[in-house]
Amino acid sequence: MSVDNETMQGLWQQFFGPNLGYIQEQHEIYLNNPEAVSPQFRELFAQYGAPPRIEANTSRTLAEQPQQVRGNEKPDSLVLKKAIAAGQLAWNIRSFGHLAANIDPLALSFQADASVIEPSRYGLSEADLKQLPPECVWEESPYAFNNAWDAAQKLREVYTGAIAFEFDHVHSEQERKWLNNQAENVIPTRKLLATERESLLRRLLEAEQFEDFLQKTFVGQKRFSAEGIESLIPLTDEIVHELTNAGARSIAIGMAHRGRLNVLAHVLGKPYGNIFSEFHHSPNKNLIPSEGSIGINYGWTGDVKYHLGANRSIPSGQTAETRITLANNPSHLEYVNPVVGGFARAAQEDRTKPGYPVQNLDAAASIVIHGDAAFIGEGIVAETLNFGNLKGYTSGGTIHIIANNRIGFTTESQDSRSTHYASDLAKGFEIPIVHVNADEPEAVIAAARLASEYRTLFKKDFVIDLIGYRRYGHNETDDPETTQPLIYKKVKAHSPVARLYADSLVLNGAMSAEKAAQVKLDVQNKLKAAYDEVKGKEKKDPVHQAGPTAFNLSAPKPVTSVPLEKLRSINANLLKWPDGFKVYGKLQKILERRSDALNDGEKVDWGLAETLAFASILSDGTPIRLSGQDVERATFAHRNLVLHDPETGSTFCPLHVLPEANASFAIHNSPLSEAGVLGLEYGYNVYAPETMVIWEAQYGDFVNVAQVLIDQFISAGLSKWSQRSGLIMLMPHGFEGQGPEHSSARMERFLQLSGEENWTVAYLSSAAQYFHLLRRQASILNTDEARPLIMMAPKSLIRNPLVASPASELSNGTFQTVLEQPGLGGNPKHVERLVLCTGKVAIDLADEISKTPEVNRDWLHIARIEQLYPFPQQEVQAIIARFPNLSEVLWVQEEPKNMGAWSYMEPRIRELVDNAKVEVGYNGRPKRSSPASGYQQIHTFEQQFIINQTLVQKKKSAVKSGR
Repeated sequence: MSVDNETMQGLWQQFFGPNLGYIQEQHEIYLNNPEAVSPQFRELFAQYGAPPRIEANTSRTLAEQPQQVRGNEKPDSLVLKKAIAAGQLAWNIRSFGHLAANIDPLALSFQADASVIEPSRYGLSEADLKQLPPECVWEESPYAFNNAWDAAQKLREVYTGAIAFEFDHVHSEQERKWLNNQAENVIPTRKLLATERESLLRRLLEAEQFEDFLQKTFVGQKRFSAEGIESLIPLTDEIVHELTNAGARSIAIGMAHRGRLNVLAHVLGKPYGNIFSEFHHSPNKNLIPSEGSIGINYGWTGDVKYHLGANRSIPSGQTAETRITLANNPSHLEYVNPVVGGFARAAQEDRTKPGYPVQNLDAAASIVIHGDAAFIGEGIVAETLNFGNLKGYTSGGTIHIIANNRIGFTTESQDSRSTHYASDLAKGFEIPIVHVNADEPEAVIAAARLASEYRTLFKKDFVIDLIGYRRYGHNETDDPETTQPLIYKKVKAHSPVARLYADSLVLNGAMSAEKAAQVKLDVQNKLKAAYDEVKGKEKKDPVHQAGPTAFNLSAPKPVTSVPLEKLRSINANLLKWPDGFKVYGKLQKILERRSDALNDGEKVDWGLAETLAFASILSDGTPIRLSGQDVERATFAHRNLVLHDPETGSTFCPLHVLPEANASFAIHNSPLSEAGVLGLEYGYNVYAPETMVIWEAQYGDFVNVAQVLIDQFISAGLSKWSQRSGLIMLMPHGFEGQGPEHSSARMERFLQLSGEENWTVAYLSSAAQYFHLLRRQASILNTDEARPLIMMAPKSLIRNPLVASPASELSNGTFQTVLEQPGLGGNPKHVERLVLCTGKVAIDLADEISKTPEVNRDWLHIARIEQLYPFPQQEVQAIIARFPNLSEVLWVQEEPKNMGAWSYMEPRIRELVDNAKVEVGYNGRPKRSSPASGYQQIHTFEQQFIINQTLVQKKKSAVKSGR
């Protein structure tokens, strides 16, 4: 026998019985896929080859088998089968123990088939398992077991207790091992200290007594209480403190209204007195069952108390503190999720230097509290979960809490989801999940610590499914027994968690009954004292959120022009590429044409105007973040700010190395999402208001999908919550025969939502206008003048020579809310028709006029309304006043009559003219249900008809206004 063979023989003799069987099983797996076994086994088999085979012998029972097989003795195959079966049992206890876990306080769930964790399923008896070593079931156990039966029982206890673990869908072996080790070795052995138990009881009592006090004191008022899931409060609070201790200096929290007041009071520290004041002075105590409220009007609309957010700073060391932000959220439940992601991302990034912002995932974190029905029911959840590993959108892991009270409004689980758990959606994103019984507060704290440690270590999402119940109806004025009589029979007979926990502490000798009673009394006295103080100020003004500061319309216009020499320097630097970097040939020629664009006699097209605006804004020290589908090149390939080397695949962005830049430039192609991405960009801008944040739709039509974000946050955030935003939305718009899904950005909807100068809506017709408008928007960021910019972006106009501008228009002037058609209106007394229009149709008219310069059009003048909202009343009025013989003001648009700007413009035009002398008319497509034709020929005919009718002189408008 050779030395190598002797060594190998000696090695394999160390293994016998079930252990040798296990080694053989691992070798079979290794032969099929070496990566499927641990590195130690890979190394073992690579060096020593296959272990010796064992001959089959199934004639005896396991109990009759010898306990050890040494040397050349060969064990019976039944031993091996039983050992392998024990391993399968252990695996399935880890994988499916959650099906038998004690996680449902009222036993409301459908009882799943958990036979997969029973030994009999694998032909194993208690006697069989007692004949096997414990390592067959639990190799790295912290406990000293006598046999596999004892190990299996303890493992079952771990995985079927008050915490249920679901980790198998996590692909990373490192993460799974860490998670299972936490479940098996850390959580069972980590017990709360006496001081921690007292603190936990106090937090539960604060949550419970707060709700009880509101219920008794403000009878009939809605609050969407946390009762039934009071453990949510210590759970959230514990996560906040764990993340703070891990170094997070900013924590963003998002949630719907269920339990929100409790979170405000006990996690954000909002004074009881402020909350009681909001109840005490509410004018609509009996309003049911809507979640809305007419509120108290202080010159702004405000919002109901259970939608409001808050900020809090807590000490996290001698020199540092952590900012906690609860985001404002409407009743659209989950739509705050991406907004919170934007908060966290903004807090993590250093935008002070050129290039991409430097992201520190440890600097900030986010917590989102979901409803069980909403988590699985609203698609925005999946959109937001998808951000987890996307470089432009990740914030290094969100901790998700499903406040699972088993009912969505009045709908039970069997009517609201097709999955076994409310959390099952998260499995597709490889997010670890724990389900925890809300009536087991120490288990809840363990889940909080597990989630926080995982997020800190792996920078990934984690889901805690907190399973409880709902003590009252959807709101406290609702009678739930009309729809869930059996559930509420159980609820009425069930004690609150604080009482259950206090009783258990007393029963186990961890706290005296007197001490528990004193803690409860302290909490009640604090609530009573706060209310007495509010009652004492009954005749004074109620506590309320401050209204927004009014816009200063008389403020001087910002300087948006840039010296020509600076623009030329920037333009030259934009065309410098790294040594060895090759630009795609066709694109290189296009870009190099820009080198002369700023010379006399040349013009700047839309794409170059945008890039020069970005570069000059970065030069001013304002960081920029641009995202959306295909924004690196843009849908119509006009931007191309990220260049790709066709040979190496490497990328380069000129704005990242621009010598003039003094701030970061982030540009990210987004996932195929509108609502999620727009919500994140809005949140980013709200949290980092000094940053120019731009979202670009692939086509303007697709903004439909983000309507909730537009209605509830972007248009109304300032009015409802005093929440300012300078977000820019670019939405390609224009009727070019591309059908109903690639024509309209639904301008009419934005104009309908316009009020209180909540945003700017623009549709431009020149590159210089775009340059100046971008720079104007940058100048108002992080000021009281900040507001979103809603822009109908061009498509065919991007390369239309009539849209291009000479360099002098960038180096001089400013943004003009109204532009007049050159060459018209020179003889004011002759003008009879004034055409008002906006955007693409204005260029179509200009193009038609340029084709027939010989035609006398003294009777006609055209003005382009570049800024639709706020409406430039003074500018339009001044134009009308110049024409003493005006008989008609005609609004021309390419959109159908019930879309576009006509309904918005008509009453405003009528206010500016003498309606007895001047007819206000409409020229455009008739009313339609679909925005545009899908047939190119029909589109072209209609478009030309509109243009011809506009430019033909007649006494009256071709199409009457219908009034």
